[in-house]
Amino acid sequence: MLTMRDMTKSFLGTPVLQGVTLDLRPGEVHAIVGENGAGKSTLMKLLAGEYQPDSGRIEIDGVPRSFSHPAEAQAAGVGIIHQELALLPDRTVAQNIFLGREPTRRGLVDRAAMERRTAELLGELDARGIGPRTVVRDLTVARQQTVEVAKALAADVRILVMDEPTAALAEHEVAVLSDLVRRLAARGLGVLYVSHRLREVFDLSQRITVLKDGRHVTTLDTAATSPEDIVRAMVGRELNAYYPPLATPRDVGDAQLTVSGGGNDRLTDIALSLRAGEIVGIAGLQGSGRSALARALFGAAPFTRGTMTVGGRQLRPRRPREAIRAGIALVPEDRKAEGLALRQSVRDNTLLVTRAVPARKRPPDAQALAELLRRVRLVARGGAGQEVRYLSGGNQQKVVIARWLAARPRVLLFDEPTRGVDVGAKAAIHTLVRELAREGLAVLLISSELPELIGMSDRVVVMAEGRVAGELPAGASEEDIMRLATGGGSRRAPTAGAA
Repeated sequence: MLTMRDMTKSFLGTPVLQGVTLDLRPGEVHAIVGENGAGKSTLMKLLAGEYQPDSGRIEIDGVPRSFSHPAEAQAAGVGIIHQELALLPDRTVAQNIFLGREPTRRGLVDRAAMERRTAELLGELDARGIGPRTVVRDLTVARQQTVEVAKALAADVRILVMDEPTAALAEHEVAVLSDLVRRLAARGLGVLYVSHRLREVFDLSQRITVLKDGRHVTTLDTAATSPEDIVRAMVGRELNAYYPPLATPRDVGDAQLTVSGGGNDRLTDIALSLRAGEIVGIAGLQGSGRSALARALFGAAPFTRGTMTVGGRQLRPRRPREAIRAGIALVPEDRKAEGLALRQSVRDNTLLVTRAVPARKRPPDAQALAELLRRVRLVARGGAGQEVRYLSGGNQQKVVIARWLAARPRVLLFDEPTRGVDVGAKAAIHTLVRELAREGLAVLLISSELPELIGMSDRVVVMAEGRVAGELPAGASEEDIMRLATGGGSRRAPTAGAA
């Protein structure tokens, strides 16, 4: 149903795509994978009419097509759902689905017809908990994704591009979206599925295309390949390089942070201990209190009760500045909204904390800054002077990490450290986090990706409904974690300093 031949695109003289060819069959989920900067999103935007190719040819049902605007692509049956959803939060589901295409009666919007058709579309998608009059702001991200799909179906889309659709979803929400994608394929839609998560790629797709540096590397039948083969094609390294060795008992030192009876309006009776040299994973479903815990420890949404010690000194930070001075650092969940000044340079972003809280540490000089950026393996063509907004997601995350390393903390909190990051950058971040733990930092690691939590954590604390539901030792299974996260059991690891 779709062929893209020899697609080429450059920006400001820099090649982004070089002769990429791709095809899609009816009822197929065709996954597109590659490191950040490989050209995946650019290729999809060429198809959706958001960019125009420098050369190449698009054919739909064998007929050559060219799109100068997304509306033209949509009229040809092509829809795209971006990682950052394009919904109006204060409008209803029906208003969003039919935005710009509202049915009319006697010159006025036919609200009843619009809501009736919306209910039909939601029923086809088995979208429980969503109604035509529901305000989008009140929906979870997973349900907003469903609204985007309904919006595409309302426009009679036959080819659907999904660009990192699960990047902001928790594990159980990914399963819901996966079922939805399968139903779309069963209806005969062709789905181009861009994702960094290899597990869902193998679970959903029939074929996988690998891009690297703007070029087509290979297209493989999913059933005839393995994650190891795909990683090798993407980055030239083995899958087992993802997770460095865990800590041994002799690597672990004294407690750097402890909490007893910690609570606020989101958290209840938190007990937690982080020791020098170890990585403690925090698991739980969306809304379980994982991010609220990190923000409480960092003083952004502080504990209002309980006790907390940092480096042996009793302290319950009331604001981030107090936490920073005590040696606590937070790499936030949303790096663009909370972690970066996007229009400022790599240098200014890296020095932000040491300049803003001078009582903590002296800002590094030019030589020390260059060494810091080398350590986090930053790739920036413009060096330390490049604006952060022009970096890939993985390199933006490395800048956030470099900023906190400049402040030399004793406790490092990571909230979704590899969200929206390609497999190469993930491996680099995993290695760096383990190196920091070996050097004596106490690391708390929040992740929605259970394989990452299991592979990186020396022990896993599971949260549910704002409480600690239990603790598991290194090597715990996904089933054990989910049992605690969903209230199906209680288990604690027999380790000193357990939560």
